[in-house]
Amino acid sequence: MKVVCVGGGPAGLYLSILLKRQDPGHDITVHERNPAGSTYGWGVTYWGGLLEKLYAYDPPTAQAVSGDSVRWNGGTAHIHGTTTTRPGDEGFGIGRHRLLDILTRRAEELGVRLEFAHEVDGAGDLPDADLVVAGDGVHSTLRDRHSHHFGTKDTAGRNKYVWLGTTKAFDTFTFAFTETPHGWIWCYAYPYGHDRSTCVVECSPRTWQALDLDRMGHDACLARLQDLFAEPLDGHRLIGQPQKDGRAPWLSFRTLTNRTWFRDNLVLIGDAAHTTHYSIGAGTTLALEDAMALADSLRATPVLHHALTRYERERTTALLPLQSAARYSAQWYENLPRYARLAPPQMFALLGQRHSPLLPHVPPQLYYRIDQAAHRLEPLRRFKRWLGPRVARTLEAARPR
Repeated sequence: MKVVCVGGGPAGLYLSILLKRQDPGHDITVHERNPAGSTYGWGVTYWGGLLEKLYAYDPPTAQAVSGDSVRWNGGTAHIHGTTTTRPGDEGFGIGRHRLLDILTRRAEELGVRLEFAHEVDGAGDLPDADLVVAGDGVHSTLRDRHSHHFGTKDTAGRNKYVWLGTTKAFDTFTFAFTETPHGWIWCYAYPYGHDRSTCVVECSPRTWQALDLDRMGHDACLARLQDLFAEPLDGHRLIGQPQKDGRAPWLSFRTLTNRTWFRDNLVLIGDAAHTTHYSIGAGTTLALEDAMALADSLRATPVLHHALTRYERERTTALLPLQSAARYSAQWYENLPRYARLAPPQMFALLGQRHSPLLPHVPPQLYYRIDQAAHRLEPLRRFKRWLGPRVARTLEAARPR
């Protein structure tokens, strides 16, 4: 089988690895528009379930990823001058550059051809191959060429955010909330090395503008953010990459969905197929799981159309609860003042419940009391679990299409 993967991100690279493991005779090429060794972003996060799957699908990749990851347990929140910690599942962080290097080296070891600084856009004919994999990200040109067929829907979130790094190596997944005269601003931070962490800063458009963050130069913006988060940063600096205009790269998150994931022999994978809000930390995991599912479908189903149909059905079904969780998580932050009035331990508890479809419709104090009681009363816990999905389905059915 001749396969061309457009985009040298985690999804395309890992798919090439899995297909070569299945059949070394596959002719596989990965095209990446950027030069070798260049990438954007700082560190990515994942959880233990992904590592187990990596070991099942390709142990050498799993061993390399695990060996270069840092680990933490639970979380910490800074708000109202207090620091609150809560236990939680073990998390992992790895530098994006290191992850891509691991996947690149493994793909080359198995005989995959990698062509860097080579862009395949949507203007001409598709590459000559049995299967063309569009792993070229949220702005996929291959997908956009046929956006009507794919039923692409791109929805912008309300808040502004900027993706930064820091020289502070946090011990846990850390949240910090700062109240200003112009509203709240907050950050999420997690370690990905022994001397580095990712730090995502977010606020409402009104706060962003009132703090002049929309007009500041890059260095001035980072200095302002360092001052706003001086306590959790503990004297460490923020690191960023300025835009061409010299300002910090503030964005509005874009939730992307597609009605169908393939057209003839062109199939979508990773961010080209879907995005989920960064506050649930699932982007890299979902991209790698797409690759696993597509490789499984191609191995199990010899007819390409049937294999791609199976892949689409499996992944869209698996994504439904995560996409719902991501929407509610984003909405929790968009409505932060509703929860910021709570005592810090209560707020942190509801931060952990932000994926719940019930939470936006129940007064926060009442929801907190119900949640605490549910931990002690098994019938109430079962009722809460029963009610949540039904509320989610009702609200999903009412959403405008």
